[in-house]
Amino acid sequence: MSELKILKKREEIEDKYKWKVNEIFSNDDAWENAFQELKKESPSLKDFEGKLNNAENILNYLEKYIDLGIKAEIVYVYAHLKCDEDTSNSKYQAMMNKIDSYMAEFASYTAYFVPEILSLDDEFIMNIIDSNDKLKVYSFMFKDILKEKPHILSKEQEELLAQVSDCLDAPSSIHNMLTNADMKFGNIIDEDGENVELTEGNYSSFIKSKDRKVRKEAFKTLFKEYKNLENTFSTTLTSSLKNFNFGAKVRKYNSALESSLSPNDIPVEVYKNSIKTINENLKSLHKYVSLKKKLLGLDEMHMYDLYVPVIEIPKEHIEFNDGVNMVLEGLKPLGEEYLNIFKNGVENGWIDIYQNKGKRGGAYSWGGYKTMPYVLLNYNYELHDVSTLAHEMGHSIHSYYSRKEQPYIYAGYTLFCAEVASTTNEALLIHYLINKETDKKKKLYLINQELEQIRTTVFRQLMFAEFELFTHESLEKGMSLTAEDYNKAWHDLNVKYFGEDMVVDEEIDIEWARIPHFYSDFYVYQYATGYAAASAFAKSILEGKEDSVSKYIEFLKSGGSDYPIEILKKAGVDMTTSQPLEATVERFNELLDMLDKEINFN
Repeated sequence: MSELKILKKREEIEDKYKWKVNEIFSNDDAWENAFQELKKESPSLKDFEGKLNNAENILNYLEKYIDLGIKAEIVYVYAHLKCDEDTSNSKYQAMMNKIDSYMAEFASYTAYFVPEILSLDDEFIMNIIDSNDKLKVYSFMFKDILKEKPHILSKEQEELLAQVSDCLDAPSSIHNMLTNADMKFGNIIDEDGENVELTEGNYSSFIKSKDRKVRKEAFKTLFKEYKNLENTFSTTLTSSLKNFNFGAKVRKYNSALESSLSPNDIPVEVYKNSIKTINENLKSLHKYVSLKKKLLGLDEMHMYDLYVPVIEIPKEHIEFNDGVNMVLEGLKPLGEEYLNIFKNGVENGWIDIYQNKGKRGGAYSWGGYKTMPYVLLNYNYELHDVSTLAHEMGHSIHSYYSRKEQPYIYAGYTLFCAEVASTTNEALLIHYLINKETDKKKKLYLINQELEQIRTTVFRQLMFAEFELFTHESLEKGMSLTAEDYNKAWHDLNVKYFGEDMVVDEEIDIEWARIPHFYSDFYVYQYATGYAAASAFAKSILEGKEDSVSKYIEFLKSGGSDYPIEILKKAGVDMTTSQPLEATVERFNELLDMLDKEINFN
């Protein structure tokens, strides 16, 4: 019987396979003492309210805020990590709930800071920074706050908007309840001839079924129910878009797109040029569809054939230490320093490796400024788990460098940068695995894995981004959008993106209604830009370009010390140009050529 047939209890797993959370607090009593101390000290942050009008008070506030912020973060992280070890443990549930509730109170003690800074004259702020060495480190933080001044409303207006924020979030909440709670899709016949209920949860496995009847039935059954509610979904989406457009207009932005990108100082052109560049390279996706159709031996390629694997290989059993060695081999181009940090992380308790009863599922990298950059895994001995290890350690080493090199206020990094480090690791790993593989079938499998990742992370997300831009701009121009309009726009995009070898089934027209990301304005494009930046870094590193590794490490060290576009530009990746995205398409084309060669060889 394999290791995972019977899940072990937490206490049955050897300590060497667990993260060292006791490095934060030696025991729960120490955590409780720190929590009580935090509650006692934190109200002192309110002492500065109404007094942030001179350099001394501003500096004293910031020093106290950082001290207490670090203490609060440590207490918060410990409780959450302990709860994730075993979510059924009521003691740690209670600890987590206590600190979660308290953090809202803690935030209220500092809520006055930004409004008071914004009430001051810009020149006054810059003068006190220039004349006080201790305040110079905060220069970028103040610049970032002041940049938003033209878009900040009066105190009364801000309070009013805060009071109606729940109402403005209603479309997203309604969509969430409809798709996750209320919608019933009925039953389908699975591969074993069993009558089973179709759900959003199991749809992803059915759409990958080798049995074409199963995936076709799942596809038609799922989207039929969405079609039945198309007018409801078009109303919720339109309401959500109108809310974003309203917010942008009230805050004096030129568009909802500018409103979304402005806080991170990302030019609108970065978004629009990404769509333009991918449109200029859609022939590559068309070729992939054609090759996949050939590999699957189909007369017609339908939308429900898109996710089925073109080739299956026997599951490999990869011990964790072997997985670590595979990743280390793949990451060799990053140099000894990076590899040593990786090894030290594995050996010194960053990672919680195996599943146990009650442990939170999935994987993540997380921690605080003064803690290890912890990694939660549920290692299951498969190649996917090795890739997940590389991905999450990419995040953790990014955090390690940024916390080591940056002060607390700049140690975090934006979503625009967050996926770059993790994806660069994955790109280097799969490049290594493909190049060393001698088994033709397995090589074909690996090539297709990377192709699928680029298809879903870059092409698909930018198709989403193009749909978002169309919908927002249509409403900003005063046009109305009905379910019919959304359906037509989505259908036309699928025809354009997938090309003449794809039969774009009418059921797909309603797919826009299924995507929750459209209720977070202009969010998904960052998956594509992050992947593109990672591709550019990986390409430069693998080609051995001068200073490519040192520039990449400098990127990892930068944290949030500047805007993401500038951080990447300093490291040699200019996201205001089409080059990073073109590097991704070049890799996609390289993989297509490999796939074509393997097909013809076989």
